[in-house]
Amino acid sequence: MRIQDKLKSCQQARQALLATNFYNFETLTAVLQAAQRVQAPVMLQLTRSSIRYMGLHQAVAMGRRGLADYGLEGWIHLDHGDSEELVQACLDAGFDSIMIDASEQPFDENVRIVRRVVEMARRYGAHVEAELGYVAKLGQTQGGGFTTPDQAARFVARTGVDALAVAIGSAHGFYKQPPRLDIARLREIHAATDAVLVLHGSSGIPHAMVQEAIANGIAKVNLATEIKDTFMRALKETLLASDEIDLRKVFPRAIAPTVALLEEKYRMSGSAAR
Repeated sequence: MRIQDKLKSCQQARQALLATNFYNFETLTAVLQAAQRVQAPVMLQLTRSSIRYMGLHQAVAMGRRGLADYGLEGWIHLDHGDSEELVQACLDAGFDSIMIDASEQPFDENVRIVRRVVEMARRYGAHVEAELGYVAKLGQTQGGGFTTPDQAARFVARTGVDALAVAIGSAHGFYKQPPRLDIARLREIHAATDAVLVLHGSSGIPHAMVQEAIANGIAKVNLATEIKDTFMRALKETLLASDEIDLRKVFPRAIAPTVALLEEKYRMSGSAAR
């Protein structure tokens, strides 16, 4: 099934696809093991930093091979693509879905960039996600710049984008104050456009709040920070408690707690089959 169709079916069923970033072999393994245990579809996300770290073709090959080996339905997605050159490279490498993030640009410039990327991606049959409004990135202050229903409707109509990451109170990274999602605003955005709506920055948001967002139009939930944090905390504990130098014995000990986290997140999103 195409990712476009999968996300639409999730939205109609008031479920969400959990989109998970991976950073190395171990975090990829954790994602795949968790998804296999609960029989959930998988959206593997790669950022520019992860692509630079692992290598574009190496990362894609790892993802494809892992999906096949674990017998999972899944797709590979560029998360927060920041240039048309990176988008083109990912399309050529076989990505199913790409995100172009020009959200910090003025509205009309965001539209221009996204529309051009949509035209690029259509030649590959790829899904396109964009962002509208202010979803604080790491190091930025949370708050302000929420997406409006009118903006969302105009943006989708002018760009032809498939999915839209909306600013409704979430932020990337950990929260410095308890998050509050503007569900009423989300409901209005959902009524104003038929685009798939995406929640970025789900790490640290209470599950009930995420589920309320899913019930009101969110069909893709991004998870990254909690994956890194869970893995690294477990790895640090292992290293502090042992003099073991064989990384093949040390690294796997951080996989199990990450799998447990991901199983819980898959169930939260409604995408787990069991």
